[in-house]
Amino acid sequence: MAERVIIGSDHGGFKLKCEIIKHLREQGFEVCDKGCYSEESCDYPVIAKSVAKDVLNTSGRAILVCGTGIGMSIAANRFDGIRASHCTDTFSARMTRMHNDSNILCLGERITGTGLALDIVDIWLKTDFEGGRHKNRIDMI
Repeated sequence: MAERVIIGSDHGGFKLKCEIIKHLREQGFEVCDKGCYSEESCDYPVIAKSVAKDVLNTSGRAILVCGTGIGMSIAANRFDGIRASHCTDTFSARMTRMHNDSNILCLGERITGTGLALDIVDIWLKTDFEGGRHKNRIDMI
């Protein structure tokens, strides 16, 4: 059974979201697209809420994309149990999985090129949580 990845974007992240979906499907992932579905202006908190609730209901992982990734991370992190990480480099993507057990990756279409974004996605999805002392710290949040 293919691993499922939930994804969402606002209009500012729509093009990058489409590239990520294509990339994930080529790797055999099942992708659940929660919107938006065009470049028409929409409200990122609505998408972030839908994706965050799906992550919490399924214990899954997700990717959110907006213009910078910042708005999506702020909106998603409002939900207890969500650890949304805004990443602009591969080292942060690896560490946020290893040490923070990040369950939502947030990216910015306007600040991160497609090639780098796809590398970030790959590393984030392939990196496991180390647990141990890191689990204790997450439990404190």
